[in-house]
Amino acid sequence: MMSTSPLQHEWERIETLCACVTTSRRGGLLSEEMKNRLSQLQYRVGEGRRLAPWEPFSSRRELGTLDCDILACALAPEADPRLGWLYRELQPGVVSTHPTPALIWELLFMTTVDRDRFSSRFDRQAPLLKSGAIVSDAADRFHPVHPGRTAIEQLIGKSPAPQSPPGTVEATVRGGMDDLVLPHNCKELIREFLLWSTHRETVVNQWGAQVDGGPVALFSGPSGTGKTFAAGVIANSLGRPLFRVDLGILVSKYIGETEKNLNALFDAAAGQELVLLFDEADSLFGKRGEVRDARDRYANMEVSHLLSRIEQHQGPCILTTNLRRHLDAAFARRFQMVIEFPRPDRAARDELWRKSLPPRAPLASEVRTELLADQLNLTGGQIRNIANHAAFLAAGEGADLGLTHLARSARTELAKQGRELLDSSLG
Repeated sequence: MMSTSPLQHEWERIETLCACVTTSRRGGLLSEEMKNRLSQLQYRVGEGRRLAPWEPFSSRRELGTLDCDILACALAPEADPRLGWLYRELQPGVVSTHPTPALIWELLFMTTVDRDRFSSRFDRQAPLLKSGAIVSDAADRFHPVHPGRTAIEQLIGKSPAPQSPPGTVEATVRGGMDDLVLPHNCKELIREFLLWSTHRETVVNQWGAQVDGGPVALFSGPSGTGKTFAAGVIANSLGRPLFRVDLGILVSKYIGETEKNLNALFDAAAGQELVLLFDEADSLFGKRGEVRDARDRYANMEVSHLLSRIEQHQGPCILTTNLRRHLDAAFARRFQMVIEFPRPDRAARDELWRKSLPPRAPLASEVRTELLADQLNLTGGQIRNIANHAAFLAAGEGADLGLTHLARSARTELAKQGRELLDSSLG
């Protein structure tokens, strides 16, 4: 292998272990040459784990020898993609290039005597998962094991760029905390939600808190009140991309397909530094109804499966809903934060108009944001749409942006909801 990694012997050992498993599955016996090579590599691996970067990483997280073996297997595809393809050949039917616990068991030549000791390493409160060194579904031996981002960065010196998980689209939001026009208590809750990500290392790894996945937040409120924008601000504050989950792609009418799609989504997102946004989540996370037929039973299973996966995901998830009462009450336990986004009051509308009107547009003297805030009880999304539409109308006429343009734009915006607006209402 062409690599200058200080963990070079780790990857050589894993490649040799893959060769041993292949030989064993074919009914062959390991040659003395292969046994000697494996013995030498295991000695060198042991020596390397007493040095940086292994020693400080493992000692801080209280990882034992078996923990380090499991983590090395999970890290291998990140260090050398060829090892990921070897894993694929050894675990047909598993899409991921990362190993499952079942394959790791085989690679490490574990026996039935080791079963309990091996299984305990995948417990939620065991060092590997509790510290975020790996990401895995503890209940599924055939679910891929991914290395955590910190392990990737500190052990192999790599900062992988987040890839778009299947069923998502990247959403770009320009703005920071100062651009949020929300009540003070809403902004404070958003800042507190950020702490769950920015101080996880301290609270979980240093202080020993028992935290599983997340954090998960529910943003509830009328359409256009800034829920999606706030999710983008959170992603920007964390320096992570925001990926919006396309529920139209994930949800399938065919039994079992929705769970399969959700597994693919969360498997791909595992270990990545990103923020997942489930917009209009009530369409997917609805109340689990009474079981009247087989389809009802499977619909409830889909919700239960999603509850489990979102709870285990190591990273920020944000759900938005216009109808909070439509969400299953079982979700409440899994939210670290529930934030209500109210319709903006007059002062907030004034600020929204000032932020939404193009800053370099030539405004007519008659345009006063306080007048607009008084006359039009709108949400932030509506105000932004009207301001942009009016700007294009003015540019098309080669004129200053005036109340006439704003009135025409407001009438167009409100017509979407079947509402009408008289020009005279703008004075």
